[in-house]
Amino acid sequence: QVQLVESGGGLVQPGGSLRLSCAASGGVFSIYAMDWYRQAPGKQRELVALIRSSGSTNYADPVKGRFTISRDNAKNTVFLQMNGLKPEDTAVYYCHAQHTFTQREYWGQGTQVTVSS
Repeated sequence: QVQLVESGGGLVQPGGSLRLSCAASGGVFSIYAMDWYRQAPGKQRELVALIRSSGSTNYADPVKGRFTISRDNAKNTVFLQMNGLKPEDTAVYYCHAQHTFTQREYWGQGTQVTVSS
């Protein structure tokens, strides 16, 4: 059983930056694809960024050029560096893990990001 714990959310002004972290335990971290999703009030949960076990990444169009996903396999942690934040980035951000071979999935509890002046 994999446990995911997010941290780093908070209130930030437009144009500001935040760095989210997701610490994983209970599995072999390096063989999981790791993703960040977000869900704004009244909207469906959407994929923000993913990083595969190979290290390759993909980003949703709204965050390209502003967000960077990375992982530290030695620390079992995935990060989401968010720069140039906009009010429309306001959402609960969730960490998600998917086993490369079994496709089993795990979710974190979420961390609130609020972008407002």
